[in-house]
Amino acid sequence: MPQINYTHAIQWLEKRGSEMFNTDFKISESEKEIVIKLLCYFLKDTSTANYYALNLNKGILLNGPIGCGKTTLMNLLRFYEQPLNRFFIKSCRDISFEFIQNGYEVIHKYSKLSFNASEPRVYCFDDLGTENNLKYFGNECNVMAEILLSRYDLFSSKKMITHLTTNLSASEIESFYGNRVRSRMREQFNLIAFDSKAQDKRK
Repeated sequence: MPQINYTHAIQWLEKRGSEMFNTDFKISESEKEIVIKLLCYFLKDTSTANYYALNLNKGILLNGPIGCGKTTLMNLLRFYEQPLNRFFIKSCRDISFEFIQNGYEVIHKYSKLSFNASEPRVYCFDDLGTENNLKYFGNECNVMAEILLSRYDLFSSKKMITHLTTNLSASEIESFYGNRVRSRMREQFNLIAFDSKAQDKRK
């Protein structure tokens, strides 16, 4: 596999980011290591992934404070020049609204194989923690917990990959979703985290 020019890749992301978001999009020096980790993961650069102790058979859990750019980066990486895998981004809040409309079928929708069933469908669930426990015909359900548990089963049996973005800490994840979910997330995800003091770019 040809050596990846990460400087060129970051420049491409900055250019595409400026085009997509109509702004002077820049990746700061403090963010470059995070971006390189994400790039090496999605481009399957084994040597760089090994250097950063990333498992290419797991998903990405991108953690950081509100407004640091988690969603923006994941959106950009879907459009990188030579992605070796594709994924869909879905807001956890939107999934919760779908549950109100369609009930438990929503859990199945995001926990099944792709339409042709030849390979698992890869999702990035954005902003884990912004949804609420909801009731469907009087029955309360932690929708994202059920989806994550179902996808873990398919991760174990079919290598189904899931990505997440969140600003929740590990203890908050356990509090919101339970110990079973947190325990399985350790097996299912590579943690890539922004500094807790990362600047809110929306200001």
